[in-house]
Amino acid sequence: MPSTIRRYSQSLHFCRGNQSSRQRIRLITMRFGTKIRNVMLSLLITSVLASMPEVAKSQSSPSSSNSSNTAVVTPSEQPDLTYVRPTENIKVRNYLFDAYGPYPVAGAAFVAGINQISNAPPEWNQGLKGYSRRFGSDFGIALVSTTTRYGLSEAFKEDAMYYRCECRGVFPRVRHALLSTLTARRGEDGHRVFSIPALVGPYAGTMTAAYGWFPSRYNAKDAFRTGNYSLLAFAGENLSLEFLYSGPHSLLHRMHMNNAHGSPEPGPNH
Repeated sequence: MPSTIRRYSQSLHFCRGNQSSRQRIRLITMRFGTKIRNVMLSLLITSVLASMPEVAKSQSSPSSSNSSNTAVVTPSEQPDLTYVRPTENIKVRNYLFDAYGPYPVAGAAFVAGINQISNAPPEWNQGLKGYSRRFGSDFGIALVSTTTRYGLSEAFKEDAMYYRCECRGVFPRVRHALLSTLTARRGEDGHRVFSIPALVGPYAGTMTAAYGWFPSRYNAKDAFRTGNYSLLAFAGENLSLEFLYSGPHSLLHRMHMNNAHGSPEPGPNH
């Protein structure tokens, strides 16, 4: 009898320990999710504010543009002399690289590993079969997100490709990469604008997964939550493209994408 009571008390202590561990994990997840939302909100506000000078410039009156012929042009008003509008062939090549290249494959493998460790979703179980389902899901999300971003960019007449910063220094280049997550180039001069396709793309992928192949308990709220992580992964991809080696022996060079992720060679506008 005492041994039974002792085993019962040990089991109760174990269950309480598991419950407290789950509560701690849930609390950490909630805090991390809050930080992700704050980062996404800050990134959105920064992108909108960065694109406002370009919008104001494009809405200037003709009279002001005529009078500016005799005025001194400030450096901030000078056009981008290095932007060359990409051809349709370059756009397609970059889309294929972004959708099926090493970046989405490696990203899907990494995220699937994290989901495998956390057993999310638990309905897919563990083992090779579970990892395969998670890898296919993450790759599918990335594929839908990339296709949506490039497709909507064509409709909005935007350039969805990434261009390396012409600045120097780690922090300016990091700022440029993060800002490019929610902005795009538009027009022959390549001025930067806030990009709706870049914002919609990650959530289109997770929304498709939530109602396409995720377990039935997933809904739009879950899709929005995981979409935040997809948007953060897109920012990470831009950072890697900004700082990745692109010399004569690199992968980007062998795929003819060594110059700013396949963007045309810089030069003066014609």
